[in-house]
Amino acid sequence: MQSVSVRVVRTHHHHRRRRSRRTDENENDINGCVAFADGQTSATKADTVIALACHEVSAPASAPVSSPLQTAGRRSWPWNNKEGARDVRRRVVGAVLAGVVGLSAIMGGSITFAEPLGPSLAPSAGLEVATLVQQPSLSPEEQSVVDLFKQATPSVVYITNVKVIRDYYTLNEMEVPAGTGSGFVWDQNGFIVTNFHVIKGSADLFVTLGDQSVHKAKVVGFDKDRDIAVLKIDVKDGELKPLPLGRSASLQVGQKVFAIGNPFGLDHTLTTGVISGLGREINSGNTGRPIRAVIQTDAAINPGNSGGPLLDSAGKLIGINTAIVSPSGSSAGLGFSLPVDGFRGLVDQIIRTGKVTRPVLGLTIAPDGSLRELGFQGVLVLNAPSDGPAGQAGIRSTRRDAQTGQVIFGDVITGIDGSKIRDSSDLFRILDNLKVGQRVRVAVKNVYGDEREVKVTVGEQVSQFMS
Repeated sequence: MQSVSVRVVRTHHHHRRRRSRRTDENENDINGCVAFADGQTSATKADTVIALACHEVSAPASAPVSSPLQTAGRRSWPWNNKEGARDVRRRVVGAVLAGVVGLSAIMGGSITFAEPLGPSLAPSAGLEVATLVQQPSLSPEEQSVVDLFKQATPSVVYITNVKVIRDYYTLNEMEVPAGTGSGFVWDQNGFIVTNFHVIKGSADLFVTLGDQSVHKAKVVGFDKDRDIAVLKIDVKDGELKPLPLGRSASLQVGQKVFAIGNPFGLDHTLTTGVISGLGREINSGNTGRPIRAVIQTDAAINPGNSGGPLLDSAGKLIGINTAIVSPSGSSAGLGFSLPVDGFRGLVDQIIRTGKVTRPVLGLTIAPDGSLRELGFQGVLVLNAPSDGPAGQAGIRSTRRDAQTGQVIFGDVITGIDGSKIRDSSDLFRILDNLKVGQRVRVAVKNVYGDEREVKVTVGEQVSQFMS
């Protein structure tokens, strides 16, 4: 049963007395408004419209009609006398109540008045107007979005990065907020996942949960290259609600997505959009290394959204909102999210072992621009320690001649296992697909054009965070 709420608004008659320059007669001017209802019903739904209209009551047919524009004397309106005015009010109020009662019958519900209908209906109270106030209904699509937000909000957290600075005048150290970002609950054990650039350079970290409780967090581990960080807070069992994990491998362009975060410090903000591209590549803002298979979306991502979840229409996690392309620094419809399939294993590794393991060749390379100036393609080796995988395989480093002071360029890596390497992005992309202990063929040449191939056993780089 639906409840129809009716608000009664009292409009008092305004009597104005004017004296004509030509006559001593008085004239009263009044406009009345009445409510009318127009009901349409169908087998499934009743659409009822109730509106206000200015109602002009005409004079009885027996009374002489004179136009106010033509007559300077008294107008021939029924309410120029008390009996006529009462009759008009009775008819108007009767029409209003009849419309309200008819509306109630059509809607099959009850009527609730915002104020009593006792003395207010007396003729001396003036004209009564009723308006319908009906609760708005949501479409199935809108309701599903509302439900998704309610389900996911408790899993999204607000992260505050606090740095320690020294006062210039007193030399006292003080903690100041250095930035804010978003994150999400990974499991019920208190692990929180976010971007590394959200926590970079922090002295202390604080996590605000959906119930506004604030918890101090410690860093469990991170991967700068992939811009992933894992935090830990101490909570009671069952207090946290983790997000269900989805799959990013099965995503399609045009699929609807939802981003939840804390842009500009406004907690739990929902933006919607679609997947506008897949397989994008961006560079890590921390190390410059490329991050592949990134999701592109037009859902608004602003400063403070970093580290927040990107969800599919089922409310499952499919990515971490990480970066935007914008000349102004705010959302321009080009947002990028790290795919869940790309960091799921990394997060589990950090939680399980407290370390990050990556395949490496054990060398340091020069910026890409160094070789471009010489007209070469590839990656110039600056340093290949003798105890590292590349040094042991015979790859030469760049050095300076002790006698002449001349710089002698080292080897230039041009390919690995038949795949061409034009710059550092190609090298990192290939390294991400290698496994520790794997033997690969590395094609190198020097700046004089001499080429050769060496075999290198892929080494392991371990970043240990906790015992």
